Amino acid sequence: MGPDEATTWGRVDENGTVYVRYDDGEKAVGEYPDATPDEALAYFARKYADLEGQVKIAEQRVQRGASANDVARTVEHLRTQVAEARVVGDLKSLENRVAALSEQVGSLTKEQQAQAQQALTDALAYRTSLVEEAESLAAVDPARAQWKQITAQLDDVFARWQQHQHDGPRLPKNEANELWKRFRAARSTVDQHRRAFYSELDAQHRDARNRKQELVQQAEALASRGSDGISAYRELLDDWKRAGRAGKRHDDALWARFKAAGDVLFEQRHAEAAVENEEFSANLVAKQALLTEAEPLLQQQDRVAARRTLTDIQRRWDEIGKVPRGDVRRIEDRLRAVEDHVRSLEDEHWKASDPERKARQTGLASQLEDAIGKLQAELEAAQASGDSRKIKEAQEALDARKIWLDALGS
Repeated sequence: MGPDEATTWGRVDENGTVYVRYDDGEKAVGEYPDATPDEALAYFARKYADLEGQVKIAEQRVQRGASANDVARTVEHLRTQVAEARVVGDLKSLENRVAALSEQVGSLTKEQQAQAQQALTDALAYRTSLVEEAESLAAVDPARAQWKQITAQLDDVFARWQQHQHDGPRLPKNEANELWKRFRAARSTVDQHRRAFYSELDAQHRDARNRKQELVQQAEALASRGSDGISAYRELLDDWKRAGRAGKRHDDALWARFKAAGDVLFEQRHAEAAVENEEFSANLVAKQALLTEAEPLLQQQDRVAARRTLTDIQRRWDEIGKVPRGDVRRIEDRLRAVEDHVRSLEDEHWKASDPERKARQTGLASQLEDAIGKLQAELEAAQASGDSRKIKEAQEALDARKIWLDALGS
């Protein structure tokens, strides 16, 4: 406030008393000894400016939505200060501004109370959702639960609970306690189910571990049997698959021993096969020569000559002996093709010369010929009468019997 404005709102009398204009009158605010009137007015004007600054700060706090309770205390303090102020300035304006602040604080209080109530409602809903999330995890079937995942999810829910408890509004004691009891019960249920699951899993692993240890010992005992033990080893392998899990650490170690025992057997078989391949390679050459001699029989139609030649080849084939294991199926299949051809020649001869079959064919042919004769007569009678339906039926039956008779004679 400048000197001119201070003069507008105050004056100093001849005794040095300072007055401030208020409404239609004035009132004394004090003295400022040993000073000029301007200095005295300036002193009390500065006190007004300080007071007006406090009012302005309070107005800004209200605009920013400060705590209504805090602002209310400030406004009450300002009301007292303005009422008792010994200053030079527009005191009436300050009183009006403080009164307006008081009304604004009332509105702010109602608004903030509504916000606080809504925040409390939201907080209860959020805390309840955390409880329900925990309870849904507790309700999962323990036999189907993925416990690492469920534990991580429950830890996350608890972390959010703690964070909200720290940052959110304080809940009423009864509601807070009830929600915590439900949350704690859900955590306890999950913990009990998890412990029971892992306890049972440990028992299963222990049983599987004991069983697999037995299988390892049995597999290792097969080493003295060489390749003859492979069949028994494969049976043990089936038992191994049925034994279940023994825990990764134990499973890996036991499997390494079990597999090593099998490797010993298969290595011995490979060694035996190598010896056999060398020993039986000459037999393979001899049997391949016999196949060169036998395979022309595939074009032979004389069953007697074919059987005589094949019998001789089969005798020499057996006398030669074994061939390398990897070649057995290939050469056996080639000889079997020749044997199947010769057998088919004999089967065809038997079918053609079977006296019982011939007798059946002769009797059936005679029956068909009689039927054809009767149907021919029926056809002629139908044609004479002009009955198209009977003509069609007689012709179809006659054609069918002729086809059967042709097939029988072929």
